[in-house]
Amino acid sequence: MSPAESSVPPFRPDDGRPDAGHPAAGRLEDRRLATGHGRYTADMAVPGMLHAAFVRSPYASARLAGLDSSAARALPGIVAVLTAADLAADGIAPFSVPMAIEGPGGRSYRQTPRPLLVGERVRFVGEPLALVVAETASAALDGAEAVAFELEPEPVVATLDQAARPDAPLLWDEAPGNLAYHWRRGDWQAVGAALRASHRVTRLEARVSRVSAAPMEPRGALAVPQPDGRTSLYASVQAAQGLKATLATMFGLEAGSIRVVAPDVGGSFGMKAGPLREECLVFWAARRLGRPLRWVAERGEALLSDEAGRDVRIVAELGLDGEGLFTALAVSMEVNVGAYASGRSTVPIMNIGGIAGVYRTPLIAGEVLGRFTNAAPTAPYRGAGRPDATFAVERVIDQAAREAGIDAFELRRRNLVPASAMPYRTPFIFTYDAGDFARTMELAAARADYAGFAARRAEAGRRGRLRGIGIANPIEVAGGPFAKPGQDFATLRAAADGTVTLYCGAMSAGQGLETAMIGLAAERLGLSTDRFRYVQGDSDAVPQGKGMGGSSAMTTAGSAVLRGVERLLEEGRQIAADELEAAAADLEYENGLFRIVGTDRVLSLAEVARIAERRAGDGAGGLAGQGDFTPGAPTYPNGCHICEVEIDPETGSCEVVSYVGVEDIGRVLFPQLAAGQVHGGVAQGLGQVLCEELRLDAEGQLLAGSFMDYAMPRAEDLPAYDCAFAETATGLNPLGVKGVGEAGTVGALAAGMNAVCDALASAGVERFDMPASPQRVWAALAAAKAASD
Repeated sequence: MSPAESSVPPFRPDDGRPDAGHPAAGRLEDRRLATGHGRYTADMAVPGMLHAAFVRSPYASARLAGLDSSAARALPGIVAVLTAADLAADGIAPFSVPMAIEGPGGRSYRQTPRPLLVGERVRFVGEPLALVVAETASAALDGAEAVAFELEPEPVVATLDQAARPDAPLLWDEAPGNLAYHWRRGDWQAVGAALRASHRVTRLEARVSRVSAAPMEPRGALAVPQPDGRTSLYASVQAAQGLKATLATMFGLEAGSIRVVAPDVGGSFGMKAGPLREECLVFWAARRLGRPLRWVAERGEALLSDEAGRDVRIVAELGLDGEGLFTALAVSMEVNVGAYASGRSTVPIMNIGGIAGVYRTPLIAGEVLGRFTNAAPTAPYRGAGRPDATFAVERVIDQAAREAGIDAFELRRRNLVPASAMPYRTPFIFTYDAGDFARTMELAAARADYAGFAARRAEAGRRGRLRGIGIANPIEVAGGPFAKPGQDFATLRAAADGTVTLYCGAMSAGQGLETAMIGLAAERLGLSTDRFRYVQGDSDAVPQGKGMGGSSAMTTAGSAVLRGVERLLEEGRQIAADELEAAAADLEYENGLFRIVGTDRVLSLAEVARIAERRAGDGAGGLAGQGDFTPGAPTYPNGCHICEVEIDPETGSCEVVSYVGVEDIGRVLFPQLAAGQVHGGVAQGLGQVLCEELRLDAEGQLLAGSFMDYAMPRAEDLPAYDCAFAETATGLNPLGVKGVGEAGTVGALAAGMNAVCDALASAGVERFDMPASPQRVWAALAAAKAASD
């Protein structure tokens, strides 16, 4: 470790916790984080550290005709101004996460090259043109402003509607129609015939808006070169091991020369899974200059440069027979992938199986088209395509119920997959292993007093309010990816001082994994939680790990922890047997003690660890258990969400007055953590329903530069949630868990919009798209009133 890095030790989340060893009730990490003892990327500093600022394009579409950095280089404190020419001189090529999609007709779609710094063509506002490095952060910003550049504006394609026009300018010459990809599955001919033969067909056209992940902690990175040629990168990311592999590939380095550490991370939601340009550029520039370099995004910069979420246009057609049973479903999604396509652009495809919902629809066909626009790329954002799939099926069911004059709850109930049918292979991609959808719906209806809604609506009407109710039965794939579930790892190491260190391959960005994983190990080992240390997000300490994503922490990493405990005890039992001169089969383990059955001859776990350390000799060994787990198939968390809203027609104000979410996430091991995940997910879903939107004007300019004009939901915008669980254990992992991270958002987006549309439909509004901001709601009501007059 270099002198510059000596102040940045191996990362353990519990380091510096004022109550280390004496956790408060509830989550182990809460006291540390709530009292300002967290350690985030922006908190880190090393001697001799430089600061970075980016020169960004003010145009959405342009050719870079020239760039002059001489004035910037002459400013005090400026160390370097790096451009695309410097990257080329170092042999650094454009990079994208690989994408391989085979479309209709055998056409192949691949990723587009994404330069780390633009040297020729700008494709969205905020693209980086140069990297300024200075002795101070303020000097770096001054230098960025002093860089002169000449951009020749070109025609802009700002929206999906513009991108699909026959005469639209092309972002990529090799992508006619601005088509980034086209994926299609299902028997479209059979579905079409079934729809034509149906008693009734409902057609839905709807949009899921573009939003920002807007984590509490913006992105940041600190790169520290070391004398031995290694470079450490400290970054606010959600998968240290994956980023390490990407950096090695991108820069042609040996993996052993790179260390990536993700310290405390204040929210991620898929966006920080990367790789994103800025972190990679900081790593490269620090190595080039031979000095530590840090960059921390400001909020306005984050809104420009972070990959966005959602931005999907949906067309769904649902057929019903005379009894209200579903006959067929066809769903087309058009996704705004932004300026560049990569594997991160394809999340709607990976999770489109959710359009099957929890229903016995005989025939289903689906397709996803990605289109290029002059906007920041879209990528995974909490739910990563799952909310869009559930939105499609649940919104069209609500509209069908309204058109057919059938209660929305009853229409869903008639079409549910029964518990007796499990495991159930849907006609579209997914196979559900376990679930009791009817029971979950009944629990939710009882908690929401669904039967009393008519009276509540009438009472609201007497107060001049429009009251609406929305239902959604979300189901999503978890612990994937779907086609090939990923593997995760955990190692437990017992020490002679009685402590146990848990090295976890999963990554927490606020979910409470420190509490959950330690809780699992402590329960199995019969030890108190204050005996444990927790290590995550450090590619040196935890060289293998899946990181965070896909609701996989408990299903995969939790199961790996269990296996690690088992192997720790196997090793410990053999050592104890040798020491006690007994057969390993004659030893039992309980609450930290290995005992010869029926005797008082015991060795503690700490004593066995001391023996193991002594036998290892050089201190490199000791008592450890390594666990890994790969699910045989993904799991399918599901639930029923019921939302009620009231709208003031005079102002357009929309208030969520009631929200019930009943989730089947398999076995619920930590109810407080599970409820917190649902609450947070619902907040993000309702935030998008009510107010959040990243909107671009016709020139591709982002109309949101801060939280003053990007409307994040406040506490007063959200209700007191009624959260409950209907447990149906899965047999796909030893814990029986299904995953919870995406659940709240997947249900809330559809339930919230169904409630808003139900309220507006009572006043004659036939179509309404999110967000339900007061101005948009008021305008829709005014238009409906004018049309009826």
